[in-house]
Amino acid sequence: MAYAFSLDDVAYLRSDAGCAALSALADLPLTPASRLADVNRARQVSPTHFAAVLETLLLRRKAVAKVAFADGLFTSDAVQQATAHPVAVHRARRFTGPAHDVTCSIGADLAALPEGSVGSDLDPVRLAMARHNLGDAVPLVRADALRPVSRGTAVLADPARRDASGRRTWHPSDFAPPLDELADAYAARDLAVKCAPGVDFAVAPWADEVELVSLDGQVREACLWTRGLATPGVTRRATVLRSDGPEWTITSAEPDDCGVSEPAEWLVDPDGAVVRAGLVRHYAARHGLAQLDERIAYLTGPVPPPGVRAFRVVEHGHYSEKALRSVLRAHDVGRLEVLVRGLDVDPNALRPRLKLSGSGEATVVLTRIGRRPVYLLAHAERT
Repeated sequence: MAYAFSLDDVAYLRSDAGCAALSALADLPLTPASRLADVNRARQVSPTHFAAVLETLLLRRKAVAKVAFADGLFTSDAVQQATAHPVAVHRARRFTGPAHDVTCSIGADLAALPEGSVGSDLDPVRLAMARHNLGDAVPLVRADALRPVSRGTAVLADPARRDASGRRTWHPSDFAPPLDELADAYAARDLAVKCAPGVDFAVAPWADEVELVSLDGQVREACLWTRGLATPGVTRRATVLRSDGPEWTITSAEPDDCGVSEPAEWLVDPDGAVVRAGLVRHYAARHGLAQLDERIAYLTGPVPPPGVRAFRVVEHGHYSEKALRSVLRAHDVGRLEVLVRGLDVDPNALRPRLKLSGSGEATVVLTRIGRRPVYLLAHAERT
């Protein structure tokens, strides 16, 4: 059960005494094994607010890879839902002027928005934390996201995606606030709504553009864009961000004329944002690739796209466990990555049954072409 911060806790954590306590206890291990010792030491340093101090130290460690303020104040739910900073910065670039973050929480998204942006939230504790995290220059107000308190500016919203019992929900009507009610409340405004990438976007017909964003290979979010924030002629977009390389994007406005082919020299597994956005054919057309099967997201071709992890095909054929075991033995494979799409195969259950004993390593892709189950033995390479 997560600790429930109070306004008194936040006031203490922002005070000189609270800052001193956080500094004095920053070296605590904060592991399950050290819990008793950590609590005893924290009680000595901060007898009244030790629980708030310990929770803040723990949340700061969890938040360090996501938000821009290292010495911030957070709640557990806020850290879980906070946008990774590179994703927040990417999203903010689409706002051409100040915006209103109507569910600003502890301020992670608001921090990336253009100068002059404002924030509001119903939760007074989170607003107090946002004040600490953002400083005094950013206007903050307590307000219901469904009762507009600003005019003219574009709006950003990030509805809570947990039901009344605290469990994660995928039903937009259970979001807080619900998606359709947000759309109605800002029907005349440019609106951007951050969502989980697993949401069925058919439930938001009012969205002019749906963007899926991945960071370092992991799909992080979807954003529903309306009116002036959407790109004319684009209904779907996939954006791929990397900490160590260039970003790129692909949209539904691009050609999608790609063929279907037997496995060629290379196999390509498109980024999850491309797959989730339904832009696999567009990606294939851009890079001169073909699909293995019209209903499967694996692509193949003579040359892989630059900057991706692709698979150089060694051998392929009809899949059965017996046949695969023989192939792996012939190639002296002892360490095996198993990728599956389109077949009912559990890689973790399959791997021990293969009885690997070789000295080499490889990747096997299990999929289907038409109704035929196939394997593709390959070596992964960074292009």
